[in-house]
This record gives sequence, structure tokens and C-alpha cells, in this order.
Amino acid sequence: MSGIDAIDRKIVTATQCGLPVVRQPFARIATEIGCSEADVIARLAVMAARGVVRRVAAAPNHYALGMVANGMSVWDVDDTQVSALGAEIGALPYVTHCYRRPRALPAWPYNLFAMVHGATRAEVETKRAEIAVRLGSACRASDILYSTRILKKTGLRLARSGG
Repeated sequence: MSGIDAIDRKIVTATQCGLPVVRQPFARIATEIGCSEADVIARLAVMAARGVVRRVAAAPNHYALGMVANGMSVWDVDDTQVSALGAEIGALPYVTHCYRRPRALPAWPYNLFAMVHGATRAEVETKRAEIAVRLGSACRASDILYSTRILKKTGLRLARSGG
């Protein structure tokens, strides 16, 4: 991994599955990797500023919170407008992630993907309709793919290597 040193890698590896649920999580990590708590905090701040780490945050389980209707909305958006509109859609509070992807023509015309969660499918459909209004005439077609079960739910994981 370029752009980080061995200590940064140890910090990323130690935190990639979440912070320990203890009173001083950064002190615990520091003890595990052999540096100071201040170093862990400072290095995470530098990695965040550089974009190596996007954020340090709680990751709630949306199923446990009652958000059991989960749909990946897919949109065929005019290529000249998809970047700007995608940024707008991605900023909506109920869109958890939003991607621009290449089409796979002729079977798959969609180039914008936005994940929407809700307590019911009706709630998700209401949110999907709001997205459609925002996309307006730039959108030629859409669909939604509902989750039926979780097969894997993790972010990137670095291998725990020596060093």
C-alpha cells in the first residue's frame, strides 16, 4: 500500500473492523501496535486529511434499527448530466451510497446506482420517486433491486501481515 508507512498500516489493520468498545479505544490500539495514543490519533487525522481513511465513525446495523426494506435503485441517466446529478442524489440523507457505473448494453442500460433503505418497501418506493423527480428528464429508465439477504457486509480488509 503506497503512501503509508508500517505504523500507519498497523493502525489501519487494527481499526478496519471497528474500534474496540472500551473507554479509551485509541490507547488500546496504541498498546497493541507499540506506539502512543497521541500517535494513533495524529496518524489517523493525517490519513483522513489525505483521503487514505475516509472517516472514523459508528456503523449502525440498519436491520437492527428496523430498516429492513433495502433497494439498490438503478437509473439510466444522460451521460452529460450523470456526474452532477449523481452528486446531488448521493447527498440525499436517505441514500447511503451512490455510484456511477458503465452501462452493459444492450441488457443493462443503467449508469447511476443509489442505495436506499427504509422500514417498508412503500417507504423505499417513496424515496425512489423523490429521486426520479430530482433526475427529471435526464433519466430515461429506472428499476430497483431489493435485497433478500446479506451474504457479506464489510468494507475493505487488509491482510494482517507481519511488520
